Amino acid sequence: MDAFTAGILQRIESTRSERDQARRLGDEYTAEVEQSALDDLHRLAAEHGVEVTAA
Repeated sequence: MDAFTAGILQRIESTRSERDQARRLGDEYTAEVEQSALDDLHRLAAEHGVEVTAA
């Protein structure tokens, strides 16, 4: 795994965690912001052929 792939997968995992934490705390605004960032990361990963498991 190259550095780009490892980095983007780590960012996706971190962003998922932040989104999920915001949801647990009832912070819908932050959850939406994190979901938007997650969508962008998934798009970037797809553009570069990085396979990401859905969650």
